Amino acid sequence: MASSRDYSSLQTPELCVADFCLVPIGTPTASVSKEIAEVQRLLATCGLEYTLHSAGTTVEGPWDEVFKIIGQAHALIHKNGIPRVQTDIRVGTRIDKKQTFSQKVEAVNKLLAADKQ
Repeated sequence: MASSRDYSSLQTPELCVADFCLVPIGTPTASVSKEIAEVQRLLATCGLEYTLHSAGTTVEGPWDEVFKIIGQAHALIHKNGIPRVQTDIRVGTRIDKKQTFSQKVEAVNKLLAADKQ
């Protein structure tokens, strides 16, 4: 039975934090650091907060902008001759308060610092 609900006006969340791991497939060597450096250069131009870590990148901002930059990262890697890109994305949203990824890390570090006292 088809639903009569109208979802056409449903908006995406205002803000999100996305952690993504982009994996270029088909590089000349096993190393992908050159391609990841290109993605980081792209992120530096987007105006969003981001941080590189050993297993990916965390980026935060408006939902549509975050997903646009991840899509542009795919396009950039393809433009540079890599035939396939696989990306895992974990994304979180909150509506009860605004909290940046650095604030989330600070909250945990504060608890760990209290353990040492």
